[in-house]
Amino acid sequence: MSRATPAISCRRCDALCCQLPVVLQAGDTVPAHLTSQLPGGLRVMARDPDGWCVALDGQRMECRIYASRPATCRAFAMGGSACRAVRAEQQQRYERAIALELT
Repeated sequence: MSRATPAISCRRCDALCCQLPVVLQAGDTVPAHLTSQLPGGLRVMARDPDGWCVALDGQRMECRIYASRPATCRAFAMGGSACRAVRAEQQQRYERAIALELT
């Protein structure tokens, strides 16, 4: 018997895509203070010390610049192959973790 896969929704997600690198393209209009430049010259979305995109509102788990988000973010389809791959990788990471037992 196969288990049903729940529908993927950004409203029920841990915003895993907001930890992926986002290379900005020429047409992106992201404010400069939310970006950084890599040594090779690529402009990317900046990250906070924990590795999250600085445009993420961590309390609401929503993008603060959603209407003007980069093309890379627009192309990342909810429930698409990349989304599912990131989710599967995260699930494997948690399954391999050592269980913590308090005694």
